Amino acid sequence: MCSIYLSAIIKVNRGLIDSKHIFSKKTYIQRNSTYFEIYPFMKEHVPANTAGSKSPDWHANNTDAQRSVVRSLRISKIFVPVLLGFGAIIWLISRDFDFEKLRDIDWGYETYSWISLAFLLMILRHLAFSLRMYILAQGHFSFLKCIELCLIFEFSLCVTPTTLGGSAVSLFVLTQERLSAARTTAIVLYKVVLDTFFFVGTFPILFLLNGPNVIAPHIWNLATPHWESKLFFFSYFAMMSYGAVLFYGLFVNPKLIRHLLVAATHLPFLKKLRPRAEKLGDEIVIAAIEIKNIRLREHFFAFLATCAAWAFKFILIACIIYGIDSPELTIGRDVLLYGRLQVMFIIMAFSPTPGGAGFAESLFFPFLKDFISNVEIATVIALIWRAMSYYLYLAIGAIVIPNWIKKVYLVNKD
Repeated sequence: MCSIYLSAIIKVNRGLIDSKHIFSKKTYIQRNSTYFEIYPFMKEHVPANTAGSKSPDWHANNTDAQRSVVRSLRISKIFVPVLLGFGAIIWLISRDFDFEKLRDIDWGYETYSWISLAFLLMILRHLAFSLRMYILAQGHFSFLKCIELCLIFEFSLCVTPTTLGGSAVSLFVLTQERLSAARTTAIVLYKVVLDTFFFVGTFPILFLLNGPNVIAPHIWNLATPHWESKLFFFSYFAMMSYGAVLFYGLFVNPKLIRHLLVAATHLPFLKKLRPRAEKLGDEIVIAAIEIKNIRLREHFFAFLATCAAWAFKFILIACIIYGIDSPELTIGRDVLLYGRLQVMFIIMAFSPTPGGAGFAESLFFPFLKDFISNVEIATVIALIWRAMSYYLYLAIGAIVIPNWIKKVYLVNKD
């Protein structure tokens, strides 16, 4: 999940370590009654620090891992998801697409008002994620810096498969911004926990309110298997499983989780995953130490920001549907639409394509056809939605990332 090697992970209440304290085995060092735990899976050395600095200089060595992450941020990476996304749209159009039905769309004041509201919600969503970053960083970054960092994270999510996520980029960017490695790891893993808890925790409520029909338009009971329900429950329980592992590791017993992750790779078909399991286990142990410094109030507001961000994203899509197709919806139908969108995003979390490109467009009408008149209008709505919340981030990233690399990464490299 988190696939960049960190320079070193330090168990510390306060204080620094010198490069002379690095050993080949796991070593405990006592210094001014403070214990530091250095894990051997790190490839880089911790350079000496000047007195008064707050964290080790994680930027001294330009490793292969760092160069790999920088390559993943190349602007040329946008072409693959764009081609996949438009390829899916072309595929939809090629299937008995009736352009005459597009005349039913009333491009008037009401339509543009709904689309403008959707755009405002997109901005609020980004601000909510930025607020979460600001809370978890505990004052290390300004709020404006958090907005910039979240733009970079969103770009990385757009150009990497959803199943891989942008954890490697998040780790790399935060360490380049001189955030301690322990806090960096804690933020990246805890963001995953918060997102997972939102999806896993709120779905049962939506299911109670809407019944099985929340999963797909034609599902009224779970006795009859459908491909939508099979795909959803596989995604849901997979999300619940890794969320539970991370939560238990971060808040209850991180060393046990590390041991279980490594032990699982002794199975013949999982041996190739052992390095990743060891690395993830080490990251969980270190993040658990850092998370203890987060106060209860900060946990609450971070989760509240997470809920707001995702709710804005789902309501954003609903606003576009209201504006383009003008369906007659009651409060009950509004709740059902919201739940259906959340189901769709749980499935999209396991998309094999960058940012769900092509996959999201293909799922859109099958999951929402009881809210949208026809596939032609659904295609227009999907285009506006993806242009607003996906392709726009690709375009903004093409501007922000070269500037960030010039201001931060190249300076640290030199």
